Amino acid sequence: MKTIIIIPTYNEIDNMRPLLQEIFLYAPDTDVLIVDDNSPDGTGQLADEIHDEDPRVRVMHRTEKAGLGKAYIAGFKYAIEYGYDAAFEMDADFSHDPRYLPDFLKAIEHADLVIGSRYIPGGDTPDWSPLRRFISGGGNIYARFLLGLPVHDCTAGYRCYRRDVLERIDLDSVQSQGYAFQIEMAYRARILGFTIVETPIVFLDRRVGKSKMSRQIVIEGFTYVLRARFRKKPVVRTAIEEQESVYNEGDEEAPVVESPPVVQK
Repeated sequence: MKTIIIIPTYNEIDNMRPLLQEIFLYAPDTDVLIVDDNSPDGTGQLADEIHDEDPRVRVMHRTEKAGLGKAYIAGFKYAIEYGYDAAFEMDADFSHDPRYLPDFLKAIEHADLVIGSRYIPGGDTPDWSPLRRFISGGGNIYARFLLGLPVHDCTAGYRCYRRDVLERIDLDSVQSQGYAFQIEMAYRARILGFTIVETPIVFLDRRVGKSKMSRQIVIEGFTYVLRARFRKKPVVRTAIEEQESVYNEGDEEAPVVESPPVVQK
């Protein structure tokens, strides 16, 4: 199976090399796409240097910090365009431990979406305060109940999608960021009838750098669930639209990335 790990970055220069080393230790045959939002600390430039050293590392430069959801959407489109069978989401700060990659790769053989769960046996959040556990756990129960999601960890950002899921979801209509983005993508996959499984992970706080979590991201997740519960089902793409998108993806990328959007040397 041809896989790619999508890693959005903004000021992650200290994490870049050690993270990639660990990724390739556990998944040597995968490719990695760094989607950098014009980091002022030089993360994008370092990613370019690493690409010159290792062709498994691909780099996409965006002109501004446009949000986590849009970074992943750009990465998903790249994965579709270049024929990957499955695409991972992974944070750049080591909160998503690369040692779980073999578990994901095994699970995705028999599922359409694999979610790294903190809330099933074997999962944990040892660095979190009781308040943070309450907010996250309560938010997941809230989303599961209102949307009918058969998932214990709806907001988890460590996950792997099969190509067919990404092709069927209307990626251009996804507007959420942060927690809401993860909930929306899982909800759309369920509406389309895809198989979702969870694999346990221990979620650790970032090793270096500053967290990008904000109150606005939490509020967005809360309000998205309410909007999704009381509106019609999400838009899905027809087979004709999927074929047309193959020829139009270059034009769709233009507003959010410099030309060329992907550095390939």
